[in-house]
Amino acid sequence: MIAGELRRFLRDHSALRVSRSMRDTAYRVLQAKEKLTARDGREPGVEQIARELGIPRQEVVFAMDAVCEPVSLYEPVFSDGGESATVMDQIGDPRNNDEHWLEQIALTDAMRRLSPREKRILALRFYDGRTQMEVAREVGISQAQVSRLEKNAISQIKKNMSS
Repeated sequence: MIAGELRRFLRDHSALRVSRSMRDTAYRVLQAKEKLTARDGREPGVEQIARELGIPRQEVVFAMDAVCEPVSLYEPVFSDGGESATVMDQIGDPRNNDEHWLEQIALTDAMRRLSPREKRILALRFYDGRTQMEVAREVGISQAQVSRLEKNAISQIKKNMSS
């Protein structure tokens, strides 16, 4: 009866819909965790639980994640009386901010304005890492022309991004 109540609680009180098989695995993981804790006097690791149940380590991790309550990114994790720190502050990526997105949008727009030939030359030079001589041979023009087209394309991108 207690096992049935635990299953019902896990099913009915989850913010996310989790498959029955995943919930059952989570229930077995929780039981194994309790059993191993009682036996060894310490909390078992994922590897130990997986061995006990005879399932892959990955399934144990997925099952435990499936029954965890989701946390809001704006959930306060620390407060000093004034401003509080949120989960978002803890996991934020300084390289992925609004300014970066705007620069990426501006760059994409500026690249669209280039001719197909200029795009190809820049792609060969900066994405493929080729020299101007290699690009010249592939495109069928001189190295000086590649240099000139590259310089003009970069100037045009800068101009389009600043406007």
